[in-house]
Parts: sequence; structure tokens; C-alpha cells
Amino acid sequence: MTTAPTAAAPAAGTTTPAAGTARQVLRRLRHRPSAVLAGAVLALLVLLAAAAPLVAHLTGQDPNAFHDDLVDSARGGVPLGPFGGASADHWLGVEPGTGRDLLTRLLYGARISLLVALGATAVQVAVGLAAGLAAGLGNRLADTFISRLTEVMLALPMLILAIALTAVVPAGFPRPLLLILVIGLLGWGGTARVVRAQTLTLRSLDFVAAARLAGNGPLRIARRELLPSLAAPVITYAAILLPANIVVEASLSFLGVGVKPPTPSWGQMLSTAQTWFRADPMYVLLPAGLLFTTVLAFTVLGEAVRTALDPRESSRLRVGRTRGGARSRKERTP
Repeated sequence: MTTAPTAAAPAAGTTTPAAGTARQVLRRLRHRPSAVLAGAVLALLVLLAAAAPLVAHLTGQDPNAFHDDLVDSARGGVPLGPFGGASADHWLGVEPGTGRDLLTRLLYGARISLLVALGATAVQVAVGLAAGLAAGLGNRLADTFISRLTEVMLALPMLILAIALTAVVPAGFPRPLLLILVIGLLGWGGTARVVRAQTLTLRSLDFVAAARLAGNGPLRIARRELLPSLAAPVITYAAILLPANIVVEASLSFLGVGVKPPTPSWGQMLSTAQTWFRADPMYVLLPAGLLFTTVLAFTVLGEAVRTALDPRESSRLRVGRTRGGARSRKERTP
């Protein structure tokens, strides 16, 4: 009887990366121009968000400071000067009504959106992974209970319930942390379903049976045998959750139950600027454009990661390159 799990693990096939190493996956991503472009856009966005305090220091602008001298109160708060009040001090102008610096608020808004989306995705993956493993490795009663609970979580109207929960929490509770917990604890059902399905497939394979015969308990089997094989589907699903969570955070802030003014958030900035769209679309297009670009870049990169982690897709790419090389050699032959 074979007892070495490392020899039998590749039999899973559809649950492990085709290349087996992160270096090979990254090499596949580098050969996809869309993935490279999306990664560059996200890297630039993260860099700008991290540098928001530095930009505020260099420009001398506090993103929450109110400048009533930069707006025309007689005309309802229209920014003074051309291009929305753009100047050497305010590179993108100021917000109408408040006179707050637009550039620094956009950068600080990126910090809020990325922080909440990454934190909520981490909570969803952690809770869903634990629930899926417990359902897949547990007895029939545990599997039935967790599966029914997962179906309930998937059936709940997440946005409506999130609005209700965030609205009743005291105002003193940190809003970014509240959004992370609410979005994360309401959205783990999809991850749990994916992990449970993969666990049920893996538990019948030889390397898991060998680990059980060796006297390993469920926790050790999950940690040593199953988690490496679950990495690919979990990473792929997390890449799908991340842009969705950015949209959820922006929606909650737009509706007034996310971060509270004057804390900048793209959704909150869109809510403030919607009354000024006819006067100057820039106040809506800037945060909306950043939100759209971020979600699109995460979506494109997530699709590229899914393809890179899919062994069947990798096999097709290898076959295509082999056939293409054979055709090229045939064409060069006189």
C-alpha cells in the first residue's frame, strides 16, 4: 500500500495548479498582456493610496479640512476659479459646497475602499474555508447543518441586510471595521460551498485515505493534505469576491450607511457630487472612473489568475504552442 501522500496528491488534477509552483503561475500571468496591464494599474493605485499622507503633506492639504473661502456660497457652493477651483495648491480642484481638496480625498477614498474590500474578503475566505472543511470532513449531521446554513446565507439579500445592520450600530463604532465585519460575515456562503464540494472530492482520494490510516485526525488532514489542494479554487474565488466587495462598500457609503463624512470614500463622494452633475460632471466622473477602473482591473486580474491556476487551460496553452511551433517549422521547410 502506498503511504506517501506526495505521490498521490497530483491525482486530484482539477484541484491543484498545473505547474505546481507559484513561479510557474506567475510566468503564465506575465504572458497575458491584459493581466500585466491590470496588475500595473492596481500596483499604481495601491502605491498612490499608500502615498496619500505624503501627497497631503506635499500639497499642504488636509482631506477633511473645510475651505469656505474657495466656494461661492451665494451660488450654492460653486468652486471659485476655473476647472473646479484647480490651482497650484489644489491640483484637481475642490469639492463643491465644502471646498475640500479633491485629489487628497480621492486618494484617501482609495485607502478606505481597498482596506474594506481586502478585509471583508479575508473574513469571507476564512469563515467559508472553515465551514466548508467542517462540512466536507464532518459526519452527515454536521454536513447537513452547515449546508443548510450556507443556503440560508446565500439566499439572504446581502445589501439590504448590510444596510439594516450598519444603520443600527452606534455611531462610535469604527465604520471601516464595521463594514469589514458586516460584508465578511454575510458573504462567506459562496466560499463554503466551493470548499465543501472540493473537500468531498478530495476526501475519497488515496492520499487522504493514507493519512487516515496513519492515524491523522481531521484537523491534521485538513491542514497538511487538503489545504494545499484547496489553494487554487479558494484563490480563484477570492479574486472574484474582491471587486464585488469594493462595489458593496461603495454602495453602502453612497446610501449613507458606510463611512461617515468627512471621512472620504468613493461612494460617499459620489453621493455628495450627484447634485452637481449637471453643473460639472467632473465631480462624479472622477470617483466613478476610479471605482470602475479598480473593479475592472481586479476582475481582469482575477480571470487571469483563474486561467493560470486551471490545469486544463494550461494544457490547452501547451498544446497550442506545440502545434503553433510545428506549423512554423513546417512552413519554414522548403
